Amino acid sequence: MRSIKEILRLKYAHGLSNREIALSCGVSHTVVNHYVLRAQQAGIIWPLPENMDEGTLESRLSRNERNEAVADPNGMPPMQYLYNELKRKGVTLQLLWYEYKQANPQGYQYSWFCEQYRLWLKTLDVTLHQEHRAGEKLFVDWAGQTMPLQDPKTGAITQVQIFIACLGASSYTYAEARLSQQLPDWIGAHVHAFEFFGGVPEIVVPDNLKAGIKSPCRYEPAVNPTYQDLATHYGIAVIPARPDHPRDKAKAESAVGFAERFILAALRNRTFFSFAEINYAIREKLVALNSRKFQKLDTSRRELFEQLDKPALTPLPEHRYEYAQWKKATVNVDYHIDVEHCYYSVPYQLVKRVVDVRVTAATVEVLYKNKRVASHSRKHKKGEYSTLDEHMPERHKKYLEWTPARIIRWSGEAGPNTQRLVTEIIASKPHPQQGYRACLGIMRLSKDYGTERLEAASARALRIQSLSYKSVKSILKHNLDRQELPVEQSETSKNAVSHENIRGKHYYNNNDQSPEESYA
Repeated sequence: MRSIKEILRLKYAHGLSNREIALSCGVSHTVVNHYVLRAQQAGIIWPLPENMDEGTLESRLSRNERNEAVADPNGMPPMQYLYNELKRKGVTLQLLWYEYKQANPQGYQYSWFCEQYRLWLKTLDVTLHQEHRAGEKLFVDWAGQTMPLQDPKTGAITQVQIFIACLGASSYTYAEARLSQQLPDWIGAHVHAFEFFGGVPEIVVPDNLKAGIKSPCRYEPAVNPTYQDLATHYGIAVIPARPDHPRDKAKAESAVGFAERFILAALRNRTFFSFAEINYAIREKLVALNSRKFQKLDTSRRELFEQLDKPALTPLPEHRYEYAQWKKATVNVDYHIDVEHCYYSVPYQLVKRVVDVRVTAATVEVLYKNKRVASHSRKHKKGEYSTLDEHMPERHKKYLEWTPARIIRWSGEAGPNTQRLVTEIIASKPHPQQGYRACLGIMRLSKDYGTERLEAASARALRIQSLSYKSVKSILKHNLDRQELPVEQSETSKNAVSHENIRGKHYYNNNDQSPEESYA
C-alpha cells in the first residue's frame, strides 16, 4: 500500500475524491476514508510539518480523539447546493459532509450522507456533459491510425505510432510519433507532453494498455512500476479509465478523432524519411488544430489553455525524468544480485531477501522496503561484477586487503628463504589468489616455531623442491629444519653410475689412441 502521506497529499493538495485516491494508491475507498477521518479527528492539517515522518503520522492517527463540534439544529443542505459546490476546485463530498457535521453533530453519518446525494444524482443525466476543472486531468492514448515512415536507403516502410495527450478543461492537444507502443516510448511521450504543456496536471488518465497498467481492474488497477516512478517524479496521480468505459476518457477519444482528421489525414500524401521530419510536420499541424475555434464556442483550444489550464498546472520539476526499469531480484549467497547477467553487491545481511531494482542507462539502484540500500554504476559487459567494500562481512574485507606484493613483502620479515619460498608458491599458481592461503599458513607457523626455524624449514623445502604449506609444516614438526641440508648435486652427477667396466667421458678424449689400443 502507498503511504498515508500520499493519501493525505492527494486529498488536500490535489482535492481528489476518496475513490480517485483509492484508484491511484491501489487501496479501497473505505481505507482512504478511514485515514482521512482519523487525520481530521487528530487535528492534522496539510501540509504536514517537515519533522513528521511516516511513523509519527501513524502514531498520531492511532489516537482516539473525539470531535469537538458545536450543536446546531440545521439539517442536511439542499442537493443542488452540494452539486454546485462540488464543481469548485478542491471541494469534495467528504469536505461538505465534514462542514455539515460541524454545524449539525446529530446529523447523518458520512455513508448515509453520501447515499442520499447519490440517490438524488441518479435522477440527473450526468453523463450528458462532464465538467473538468482547470489543470486537473490529462487524457492520454494511442491513435488507432498509424503513419508510414520510409527508410531512405532501402525504401522499407515502418508504421509508426501516434501518441495523443489532451487536457480536460481546455482540450489543448499534443501529438507525437513514436516507434512503438512499448514502455520506453510510452514514458518518453509523457515526458515530452509535460514539456509541451509547460507543466503537469494533477491526474493522468490512460487507457488500460499493458505498457502503463500491469493488471487492469475496475476497482484496484495495478500501475506499471516504471509508470508509477514517472508519476512520483512529477507529483501526479495515475488513474486509468475503467475497462469497457470509454466515457471515462471521452476527451482522449475526441482528441484522437480530431488528430486523425486534422493531422494524420492532412499529411497522408507526404513521404517522411525520419522521425524528426515527421514530428516537425505533426507539430505544424498541431498549431493549426489548437488555434481553430470550437464549433459552438467563440474561442480556441489555445485561448482556453492560456486562460484555464496553464495557470493551474504544477511547474515542471528541476530535472527531466530519466527512464528507469524496475525489476525484482533475490540476493544470492555471495550478496550479489543478477541484473542482465551483470552482478551488483548489496549489504550481506540481505542474503536470500527479495529486493527492488531500479535500472537506468547509467545506474543500478537497489531498494529494500522502499529504502535505497545500494547504488552502482551500470555494467554492460556480461559477467562483470561491481562490489562495494561496505557490503562485505569483515572477514571478506580483510581477505581482499592482501595482494601478492604485500604477502611477499611481509614474508621477507622472516628471511630471504621464506620470501623466496612464498614467491615461488605464488608464481606456481594459475592465479596468484590460489596461493594466498598456503602462504599465509606458512607465515603463521612462525607463531609456533619462531622465524629462525621457519627460515631454516623454508630453505630445506626449497632445496628438495617441496613447495607447499604441508611440507614446511612437516619439516618443522619432525625437526628436519635442524638437520644439515642435503648436498645439492648437479643434474649430471645425479644420473652418474660408478662401475669398473664404465670408462667415462675422459676415456674418449685421447685422440692419439688407435682403435686397437682403445679396446686393449
